[in-house]
Amino acid sequence: MSNTKFSRVLGNRETIALAFGAMIGWGWVVLAGDWIAEAGTLGAISAFLVGGALVALIGFTYAELASAMPQAGGEHVYSQRALGKAGSFVCTWAIVLGYVSVSAFEAVALPTVMDYLAPGFQYYYLWTVAGWDVYLSWVLIGSLGAVVIAAVNILGVQPAARVQQAMLLLLFVGGLLLIIGAFANGSRDNLQPLFDKGLPGIAAVVMMVPFMLVGFDVIPQAAEEIDLPRKRIGTVLVVSVLMAVAWYVLIIIGAGLALDADQRSDADLVVAESASGLWNGSWAGTLLVVAGIGGIITSWNAFVIGGSRAIYAMAHSGQLPAFLGRLHPRYHTPVNAILLIGALSALAPLLGRKALVWLVNAGGLGIVVAYGFVAVCFLVLRQREPGMERPFRAGRSQLTGWLALLASVGLLILYLPGSPSALVWPQEWIIVIGWALLGLILAALSRVQQK
Repeated sequence: MSNTKFSRVLGNRETIALAFGAMIGWGWVVLAGDWIAEAGTLGAISAFLVGGALVALIGFTYAELASAMPQAGGEHVYSQRALGKAGSFVCTWAIVLGYVSVSAFEAVALPTVMDYLAPGFQYYYLWTVAGWDVYLSWVLIGSLGAVVIAAVNILGVQPAARVQQAMLLLLFVGGLLLIIGAFANGSRDNLQPLFDKGLPGIAAVVMMVPFMLVGFDVIPQAAEEIDLPRKRIGTVLVVSVLMAVAWYVLIIIGAGLALDADQRSDADLVVAESASGLWNGSWAGTLLVVAGIGGIITSWNAFVIGGSRAIYAMAHSGQLPAFLGRLHPRYHTPVNAILLIGALSALAPLLGRKALVWLVNAGGLGIVVAYGFVAVCFLVLRQREPGMERPFRAGRSQLTGWLALLASVGLLILYLPGSPSALVWPQEWIIVIGWALLGLILAALSRVQQK
């Protein structure tokens, strides 16, 4: 295993762009209309404020631990110190499932966007998955995107951060196009209904919020590459969560002001058609969708960074084969871990568009499991190591940790059998079980190597 060290090159701007870009992604382009239809405009806003508060609680535990232990691997570092090797393996492999699932999701989302911008580009039929026809041309767009993102990340975290900032600027252009147009040309009458379906409607949107805000946790993963005072790492993490909540609220307001309830129900992409209507031209909707591609890239890029650092940390501690812990001698990036995520992402489009839902749900389970483990680590280390230096403290008592754990358990229940939103058999459970088996195989190979 290489002894090459990571390069500390990420400042305030780059770190916020990394986390904020991960949390925004493509979901707001596709789902804003669904949120309003489910809960009403004010109901959807309330759901994001409540859900954002829950995620912020979890984020505070991360912030304290990241400032105390600013090492690559995030969850792996905390859980190994607090829970030992077994707990660390489960926690870290679970979060890697989430990261890889998001990366694979973006590889499927990219050709899906192309369907909107250039309908009819499907050529060379391959097969049908869950009723959706898969074409080679469609697959190649997603796979090529995976290759490009992997290459950028291998070249160094600084080039990846530059790409992140450029795509985030594109994302802002699209969002501001909607928001400015809504306040200038929208109608308050379109905000009706303010609430729809009562508390069940709000609860349905709250369930989605944590997964719209996944991404702040890539900051702890890349902690060894962040050139900031330790206390500021925690502060930047929390600020990025608040920025993302504010973004989603503004997008909901913009879509609510732009179209009335009937127009929203008839729209394929509510935010795109909102922009077209507000600016009286289809160019605005097209520009907003192009900006959404920027969101795909920011999310994709961030989760490759986070996932590869988590895999590197596991390999470096002997939980995965040593070759996954190799750093590139010139670019100081975990090259083999990046290639592994890139390969899995490149294969995802072969499953077709239906894989979008399967990947999000299966990956969401892994993320929630990891969140719960981090809350436990927070509580254990507060009890066991009260004298540990904590430049950023999430309150004086352990209340934040207990609330974060309660929020994580509540979210976990939503995925389990018996819940209306439980994972679907066989597709989503096969992803989870297959990932667990892959982890066990790689762990066994690691043990053989060490003998």
